[in-house]
Amino acid sequence: MAVKFYDSVDDALLKFAVIVTKSNGKWVFCKHKQRETFEVPGGHREKGENIIHTAKRELVEETGAIDFELKAVCAYCVTEENNFNGKETFGLLCYAEVSSFGEIHSEMEKIIITDDMPENWTYPLIQPLLIEELEKRNVIS
Repeated sequence: MAVKFYDSVDDALLKFAVIVTKSNGKWVFCKHKQRETFEVPGGHREKGENIIHTAKRELVEETGAIDFELKAVCAYCVTEENNFNGKETFGLLCYAEVSSFGEIHSEMEKIIITDDMPENWTYPLIQPLLIEELEKRNVIS
């Protein structure tokens, strides 16, 4: 598997948005109802949807975020021979600061707000790299 980062790509290539999220200086992670692992909020772009709207929609659906600031940071792609026939798949990497939460209306069971990274990631070969990229770009520290 390979993960690459780009300052920009053609908008039509962006199939999903992932939002690394913090609230009051702590990390926000989601737990899916059918998994025992934790993940960064995010999801697939709907047909005709603006990719920033995708990011906002997914953040609200998966975390219950009510008040937040969201910033698009960069594009990234994942290449995996067992996924999408080995073709690159592109997403938008965002960062959000959430000041208040409501109810979750999605496939997520709950969120955790923590100082620490989860030990059991849903996507352990991808999501820690997204956080590292945000640190390299001085978006988070």
